[in-house]
Amino acid sequence: MFVAAVALAVLAGTGLAWSAKNGFDGGFLHSNALGDDAPRSLDGAVNILLIGLDTRKDLDGKDLPKAILDQLHAGDGSEGGYNANSLILLHIPADLSKIVAFSIPRDNYVAVTGIPGYSRIKIKEAYGLKKAAVQAKLMEQGVDDQVELERRSREAGRESIVTTVRNLVGVPIDRFAEISLAGFYDLADAVGGVDVCLTNAVDDSEFSGAVFPAGRQHLDAAQALAFVRQRHGLPNGDLDRTHRQQAFLTSVAKSLKDSGTLTDLRKLSALMDAAHRDIVLSQGWDLLAFVRDLGAAGSVPVEFRTLPVLRYDVIDGQDVNIVDPAAIKREVRAAFGQQAPTTAVAAPNPDAVVDVHNVGSTTGQAAQVSKMLTARGYGKGEVGGGDGNDEPYSAVTYGPGAIHDARAVAEILGGLPVSASPWVEDGHVRVILGADFSPPVELSPTTTRPTTTTTSNASTVPLPDAGKPLTTNIGDTIPCVN
Repeated sequence: MFVAAVALAVLAGTGLAWSAKNGFDGGFLHSNALGDDAPRSLDGAVNILLIGLDTRKDLDGKDLPKAILDQLHAGDGSEGGYNANSLILLHIPADLSKIVAFSIPRDNYVAVTGIPGYSRIKIKEAYGLKKAAVQAKLMEQGVDDQVELERRSREAGRESIVTTVRNLVGVPIDRFAEISLAGFYDLADAVGGVDVCLTNAVDDSEFSGAVFPAGRQHLDAAQALAFVRQRHGLPNGDLDRTHRQQAFLTSVAKSLKDSGTLTDLRKLSALMDAAHRDIVLSQGWDLLAFVRDLGAAGSVPVEFRTLPVLRYDVIDGQDVNIVDPAAIKREVRAAFGQQAPTTAVAAPNPDAVVDVHNVGSTTGQAAQVSKMLTARGYGKGEVGGGDGNDEPYSAVTYGPGAIHDARAVAEILGGLPVSASPWVEDGHVRVILGADFSPPVELSPTTTRPTTTTTSNASTVPLPDAGKPLTTNIGDTIPCVN
């Protein structure tokens, strides 16, 4: 989010000479967590995942200095773990007509792969649980250097959170930036604090330390961090927290613009030092070129949205957000300009025979999906495990004459990727179910709703409200939030 705020602020049209003078790109730690074979966006568009990591450690695994921890109001180095408490997916189209930013609530209960002992977790935990598992394995293998343990296990955590988000939203992730908890503080401090607007007064002194009156006000760095961390006492809990993060980004960009930081080499030097200390970037991201392109585009509108939540629930004693992965994929694709034809879901008069191959770990899933599709009029084909022509990810492929049915099937199953294949017979559609597959709620509610322990006052809990999309020009109006 640090990188996004700086980059988006350049939309105001500031100069870029400082970047070359300060060796901007060379100072970052870079990560290979995206992988070389991951899907990529087409036609010049770019999807960027921003990861806000709630850790009290630095990049080498050392506790942050006590002076900083005291300012963060976030406990000592033993607290917080490695939860990805802030997740925002940015879509930047090739023509730079409008940036769309989706906040991903941290408590969304999602399917995961590759984390020993877990199949569904809160999305924020995908980083920390994988990191812990890999670190334990490395220690068993005799690795005892703390810096090596930290860097290798955190790299595994990055791979896990990127994969989990990609599987949930159903679009490629081309780049990512990770920022630590201290980075939020450093960013707000570097710009001299931020302006915010609250619809109601809040008192969260017991948890985040957020104690603010209603209305517009200026926050120093410590207060700004409390502002983005507060969740308790808000009408929409986790969802209101995502709106706070959106408001923080907008306010930081405005502060950068109004304070003249981006044209003051001394201030910029301090800002870039903090960025290099707090941020990890995906390998190959030329941030200087990225910022230059954004700056040349002028004042590009940014639309902030929040992924939809079906309902709140309690699972294994934890508050979670129950989501519909199929609906999420449809909404994200539509917002990113990748919406499938509206006729696909109805699938009138299906002609194709559908083969279903299960290459994941959920027993009986191929038979279940085949039954769903047969009930909708598709012919029943092969049902069973995969073969050598199947990739490990969920997808739909088709043979000659089956393109329309393939698109319809992909839409029914949550917006899976679709492609032609020389290995599929004429008139056939092949559905590949990987470990990332989540059946749409409306098709299989019993398999996507886990056993829960619901609170006694569940009827009084408000329905989730993700709010309406907020469109603004970065550096302009600061939105009022709960």
